Amino acid sequence: QVQLAESGGGLVQAGGSLRLSCIASGLTFTNYAMGWFRQAVGKERDFAAVISWGGGRRYYADSVKGRFTISRDNAKTTVVLQMNSLKPEDTAVYYCAAGLGINSATLSGAGMDYWGKGTLVTVSS
Repeated sequence: QVQLAESGGGLVQAGGSLRLSCIASGLTFTNYAMGWFRQAVGKERDFAAVISWGGGRRYYADSVKGRFTISRDNAKTTVVLQMNSLKPEDTAVYYCAAGLGINSATLSGAGMDYWGKGTLVTVSS
């Protein structure tokens, strides 16, 4: 069974950093683009970042560009979201997701096939 296990969430002050990790199992990791999505209280789920199966393409939401970095280690079946210069508006549950390729459905999440349970990131002001 496919499992995506996130870790690294927590409470941090504005301006601080967190590193989220997602370890995937039960799938052929190199077949999948890996992404991070987030959902704040009372808001829709939003795209944050995605990385292609080989790591050659990376895309970020404008709201996180320049502050967040997505990376992957295929040998460890792990995708990482390094979050720097965190803002209170970054507070959300962050979800790791896997999808077969990057396309027009990726940003909405509809193109993602598997999802983790999420990890909560809270940024205080």
